[in-house]
Amino acid sequence: MSAPSLEAPRRVLAWRPGPVALAGAVAVALVIAGEIVSPGFAGYGQLVNLMRVAAFLGVIAIGQTIVIIAGGGGVDLSVGKVATFAAIIGSRVMAGEDGDLVPAVALALLVSAAIGLVNGLGVTLLRIPPFVMTLGMIGVVQGLILAYTGGRASGQAAPALTSLVNGRVIFDLPGLLFLWLLLGLLAVWLLRRTTFGWNLFAVGANRTAAELTGVRVNRTLILAYVLSATFAGLAGILLLGYTESVFLDLADQYMLPSVAAVVIGGTLLAGGVGGYAGTAVGAIVLTVLSGLLTTLDIGGAGRTVVNGVVLLVLLSLYGRQRRLRS
Repeated sequence: MSAPSLEAPRRVLAWRPGPVALAGAVAVALVIAGEIVSPGFAGYGQLVNLMRVAAFLGVIAIGQTIVIIAGGGGVDLSVGKVATFAAIIGSRVMAGEDGDLVPAVALALLVSAAIGLVNGLGVTLLRIPPFVMTLGMIGVVQGLILAYTGGRASGQAAPALTSLVNGRVIFDLPGLLFLWLLLGLLAVWLLRRTTFGWNLFAVGANRTAAELTGVRVNRTLILAYVLSATFAGLAGILLLGYTESVFLDLADQYMLPSVAAVVIGGTLLAGGVGGYAGTAVGAIVLTVLSGLLTTLDIGGAGRTVVNGVVLLVLLSLYGRQRRLRS
């Protein structure tokens, strides 16, 4: 047999599924497992509800993906608290009135962006490690929340916002899923088709080389943190539409899952490699896994262990990806 005839089989044997495919396969396997242990878990209505819950995590993780791709140990631990603050501001300003919906959303996103700006300036100008900077920002935002609310959250979502999040549009799908799809496409376009996105990958891969080629590294990093906080604020507004009312720790639980979704999706914590498509699938994996563990009536400690095992297994598989390691 000639050498060329062996090339195709060798390529087949050498092929390995990428992170998005692996994470997607895990999500499908979890749905099948859920249907086996609890018939109806894979029903249309249940899957729609799981996707709606995943959308909140998916929106927060857009900004987290951007920050992590920027490299340098970049991570935004303040996203959960920023989302909570945005929801609190939005609920108080709109106060259940559709006429105040636009000003409420605008103010909430403006405040979120300002927090992201402070994070970016701290990381770039003050040289504070991202982990420390954003961790400290959690305390700052918590203080702002207490000062703004006096310790008691008040306000209500506008009916139009509630209708967008919970209302059914096409094929009995909530409008939130279509909005998530649009935001996901926007994130992919931003990362893959804009100068900012190309600069972001360059900075994440090698900051020194990026600077030598003319990339304004500090400006790129600051914008990354501003976008992270802005998307977190938007997720907080959407959560407000889902719950219709607000409380002081509304979105705090999304801090670590937002990082896990990015990692499960194949984005390297070292930066420079990744994308939002994988992050979206990662958000679905975590949500389906959480739903399955709830169905099995597994407690908080068990859920933490299982989540950690799934994350480690996927990371070990990604570690074998020669393309990712390079």
